[in-house]
Amino acid sequence: MFKKSLVVALLFYISYSKAQIVKTQLPDSTSYWTKENVVGLDVSQITFVNWNAGGNNSVSGLLKGKFVRTYTKNSVQWKNELIARYGINKQEKQEVRKTDDQLQINSTFGYRTDTISNWYYAGKFNFNTQFANGYAYPNTSLAISKPFAPAYTFLGVGAEYSRKDLNLTLYLSPLTQKTTLVFDQRLANQGAFGVEKAIYDELGNLIREGKNIRNETGILITNQWKKEVYKNINFEHRISLYTDYINNFGNVDVDWQLQLDMTVNQYVKANIGTHLVYDDDIKSKEEKNGEQIIKGPKVQLKQLLGIGVTYSF
Repeated sequence: MFKKSLVVALLFYISYSKAQIVKTQLPDSTSYWTKENVVGLDVSQITFVNWNAGGNNSVSGLLKGKFVRTYTKNSVQWKNELIARYGINKQEKQEVRKTDDQLQINSTFGYRTDTISNWYYAGKFNFNTQFANGYAYPNTSLAISKPFAPAYTFLGVGAEYSRKDLNLTLYLSPLTQKTTLVFDQRLANQGAFGVEKAIYDELGNLIREGKNIRNETGILITNQWKKEVYKNINFEHRISLYTDYINNFGNVDVDWQLQLDMTVNQYVKANIGTHLVYDDDIKSKEEKNGEQIIKGPKVQLKQLLGIGVTYSF
């Protein structure tokens, strides 16, 4: 009887040990990460043949991508987003021109004291720049912007209100550092995008080059909301408001985007969008007699209308 009990106990121990070994070798299937990947290409084209009203043949293309990674576990939420866009246009008897150019990285880390509250203690990082040189067409000899000229970073702490059921987020930060980077010395010497410009003597000789970095500390408010307004029609709103404590407090930098996506089928979508920007540090430039003349700040407005293919994975 004792021997049988010993054998049963030994077999049980061996079986249990094997189960534990297998358990430790198997990967953990639980993941706290969710992902969203969307790439798309919008194309428009127009051709004229013996068209009495006249016109120029043209073709345009816009390549875009959006990649999101979100970590959610208990009271912790960490959202990371990469947005990339690049568009060109070719018209008859004209060189290729850029129509859209954006590289943006967003990262927000939040912690809440309980799993019921929609408010998080949050820290946010944002980075913006472009892929290629920008010009005041038709002048393509002198770029008015370049990759990392400018580039902007925002880093701050505050509070975020997040409602997944409403696709709504509101971020409030009383302490955010804004850094402007202008890594092109010619533009930095001009004082472009708010950096300190170069100093010259009475004869025009360079005494000190313009600075490549400008730091500000101020208040940042961002808001994002997405909603299906009608079947297969989604509306998305993004806005960012920033004002510096020291330099002209109350003068607000605005970055506001509106997007309307209309789904035709799984792969084909049409979209309408607007992008409004106002920054007191960005001076407008005009072409006069072959020279670039720097003017004061102006409201920048971009409107987009496109139809193309998208792929989500």
